[in-house]
Amino acid sequence: MNMDFNMYMNDVVSQARSEMRDSGYTELTTPEEVDQHLSKEGTALVMVNSVCGCAGGIARPAAKHALNYDKLPDQLLTVFAGQDKEATEHVREKAPEYLPSSPSFALFKNGQVVDMIERHEIEGHETMSVITNLQAWFEEHGKEI
Repeated sequence: MNMDFNMYMNDVVSQARSEMRDSGYTELTTPEEVDQHLSKEGTALVMVNSVCGCAGGIARPAAKHALNYDKLPDQLLTVFAGQDKEATEHVREKAPEYLPSSPSFALFKNGQVVDMIERHEIEGHETMSVITNLQAWFEEHGKEI
């Protein structure tokens, strides 16, 4: 790969990370951080971020705009597929009934996966349909804010 492409990818990754942090998500970069957060009581939404177009065009906007709701999970978390490989793999190990998928969303309750929105439910879909799915989770499992 040439230097310009590497610089471009670093910019894309940096922008994708900051979009999630700016939206209120805590970035998990190690398996230890995953364990620390997913071992807490309550609910956790984990967004598996990536650099693909459906992440930038659908999943990250949905992750942000779904938060405009009167119930939310206790924790908003994110890992970055292809970047924070060990952290991402550790989240995936906690949801063995689902195939690895990025971007994706996983809802955990008391450390156990409850449901997942996989890439095939994001790619080619409207952002609003992903928001609706997330907010249905929030309605069922979230707490009043």
